[in-house]
Amino acid sequence: MRDVAELAGVSAQTVSRVVNGHPYVADHTRQRVLDAMRTLDYQRNPAARALATRRSGTLGIIGYESPLYGPTSMLYAIEGAARAADYFVSVVSVRHLDRRSVLDAVDWLRRQSVEGIIAIAPKPAMASALAMATAGSPCVTVGGGSSEAIPRAQIDNAAGARLATQHLLDLGHRTVHHLAGPPDWPEADEREAGWRAALQAAGAPIPPVVPGDWTACTGYEQGVRLARDPSVRAIFCASDQLALGVLRALHEAGRSVPDEVSVVGFDGIPDAAQFLPPLTTVRQDFAELGRRSLGLLLPQLDRVGDPAIRRCDLLLPELVTRRSTAAPHR
Repeated sequence: MRDVAELAGVSAQTVSRVVNGHPYVADHTRQRVLDAMRTLDYQRNPAARALATRRSGTLGIIGYESPLYGPTSMLYAIEGAARAADYFVSVVSVRHLDRRSVLDAVDWLRRQSVEGIIAIAPKPAMASALAMATAGSPCVTVGGGSSEAIPRAQIDNAAGARLATQHLLDLGHRTVHHLAGPPDWPEADEREAGWRAALQAAGAPIPPVVPGDWTACTGYEQGVRLARDPSVRAIFCASDQLALGVLRALHEAGRSVPDEVSVVGFDGIPDAAQFLPPLTTVRQDFAELGRRSLGLLLPQLDRVGDPAIRRCDLLLPELVTRRSTAAPHR
């Protein structure tokens, strides 16, 4: 740091301010320091910084080992937000969403001297284990199944489902059928609740829920059954992958989308625009969710146990309309 200061013609204190992102440094001075750092290939020493500040500058992330779009996208988003905030990241993924796996993950991260933990907690059992394992420590959960004991950031799944259902009702459909996610996932329960609430508010008939999971395979299997029922004219699927399977089943049954049946998904996966037809979906902004989760964690690092710390941040999803939905043909 002294070498950088000498080359830039400033004090070591000024170099320290630039390195730590202090706002009160003139732009031309900051640029001279940054140029000197590049010339000398200056790199901060995280070990020295930790000794001086008693802060490791590292955050722990607990991910869920899954091929599903949602948990994977959450993991990337949280990691990106942490790095953008100038934190190192230590990631551990759990294969099973049970108490033992969570406790082991928290223990491993604590051995890395992380300052706080952000955990993707899609099921209540995982959130409950986190609440016990991280009691008194900075922690945030992301996704469904969050415990009230831990601040949480999540998508407002019920609001997204209402958007999807209302869109179909506004097009003129008499009712909307729902192909649900797995029953042990809070996101699935919330999406079903939003669908049901929208139908109730409109005074529309509420068909039986079609059980499912998150996969295209199940979407196809249940889509075959739905395609046989001529009264089915609008379907809200709990995931885009489910919708993909439904689209194939309807195509094979000779039922045109959207002329005969309208279909809406949920997630906003990048490939949804390439479905045939392009899929109307409820898009989740995972990058923003990552930033929101970090926004809940960082205040805790200096104020552990402060009741004024915000407990929940709900992010509203967005309805993206494409060619898989249309007014019903009479």
